[in-house]
Amino acid sequence: MNTSWFLVIVAGIIEVLWAVGLKHSDDFISWSATILLIYFSFVVLIKATQKLPVATVYAVFTGIGTAGTVLVEILLFGEAFSGTKLFFILLLLLGVIGLKLVTPPSDEKEGGV
Repeated sequence: MNTSWFLVIVAGIIEVLWAVGLKHSDDFISWSATILLIYFSFVVLIKATQKLPVATVYAVFTGIGTAGTVLVEILLFGEAFSGTKLFFILLLLLGVIGLKLVTPPSDEKEGGV
């Protein structure tokens, strides 16, 4: 796996953390940590877009964030689980994997600037 895709995954994991932080922050320290996580996730995401198409990177980033946030809420915070949620998470992950598979590997973006 190349470095740019690794950065997208890291940014997605950080997104899960700040999304959970948005829901559960209730004091200055937790809000500050959440804001820092938002900042770092986008710094890492921007770095990934230097070598990968922005639309693909953003779709994968939000897919990881959405699926990860739902799973964390179910596993750690007792959110209700349903087969329908699982189906749509799997469908989302299938789309993310598909985007990664059809994105051509390159050292420079097409139509470089």
